[in-house]
Amino acid sequence: MTCACDRVIVYGTFIGTDKPWHDKTERLSPGKVAKATGSAGKTTLLADGKGLYLRIGPTGAKSWVLRYMAGRKSHDMGLGSLRLVGLREARERALEQRRLLRLEGVDPIARRRAERQAGMIAAASAMTFRDCAEAYIAAHKASWKNPKHAAQWPSTLQTYVYTVFGDLPVQAVDVGLVTKAIEPMWATKPETASRVRGRIESVLDWATVRGYREGENPARWRGHLEKLLPARRKVAAVEHHAALAYPELPAFIHDLRLREGLAARALEFAILTAARTGEVLGARWSEVDLDGRLWTVPAGLMKAGREHRVPLSDARVDPHWSSAWPGASCRCRVVVASVKKS
Repeated sequence: MTCACDRVIVYGTFIGTDKPWHDKTERLSPGKVAKATGSAGKTTLLADGKGLYLRIGPTGAKSWVLRYMAGRKSHDMGLGSLRLVGLREARERALEQRRLLRLEGVDPIARRRAERQAGMIAAASAMTFRDCAEAYIAAHKASWKNPKHAAQWPSTLQTYVYTVFGDLPVQAVDVGLVTKAIEPMWATKPETASRVRGRIESVLDWATVRGYREGENPARWRGHLEKLLPARRKVAAVEHHAALAYPELPAFIHDLRLREGLAARALEFAILTAARTGEVLGARWSEVDLDGRLWTVPAGLMKAGREHRVPLSDARVDPHWSSAWPGASCRCRVVVASVKKS
């Protein structure tokens, strides 16, 4: 068999066949390895003999490759970068893999994959649910803008989950353990139980993606836990926050406008703009364009993290208001008494 590899031609046969190797290629030396260069933009293979090659990539990076035949197919097995593996060690590694192939009939790449998989399983056994939860929280905490929400994650897991299976391998968490953690409070604290279930599900999904566990997520609700636990709406009736009936709104606004103080003006502005409380209380004059009748809420105040523009109607920019926000000109008497002077 003849193998043309860019700059060299190797005469002989691949390792793994019955015929002996006849290598007419001059073997590499440390000096040749150090001085070797490849073709710009191309991959070059320099033969050392018996299937071992120095691979020079398009960028000039050098590494060792063992080329062999197994299952009537050619395989290239990486043996390490030249920065870490010298010529002598590369030959020793190649010899070890050739012996594995010839004497035991084992594909070296298949063996390596099996060893890596075993290592991942061993790592998963050492990684507890608590470890995964703490890593998940650390990775996502920066995206949680609500301090209360960020504090609830470790608090609820500590109270309801860690005592049940926090110190068990994450791979060992199953439906029985999940239900053991949330079922006792499912009827008495359905909202908390539902949130804890969702947090368990998120941590287990993270662990699966990171390779610490395999299989179905035992905390998944749809098509899974919904078969074991009653729906939350059937356990406890949903209680909505008190709300003002729409027909009563005009009278409420009328009474609100008779009240003095920043709180009344802020509440009216929040109603007229449908803005969140934090957006109204955090507003600045620099965000308000009175001539263009536009309030631009910066991304830092928005829950979605994106800048938001709110058109201001006549009711929101009223030149006849009896009191203006401190710092505004006489012609700009504005409803937004909550807007802070920048």
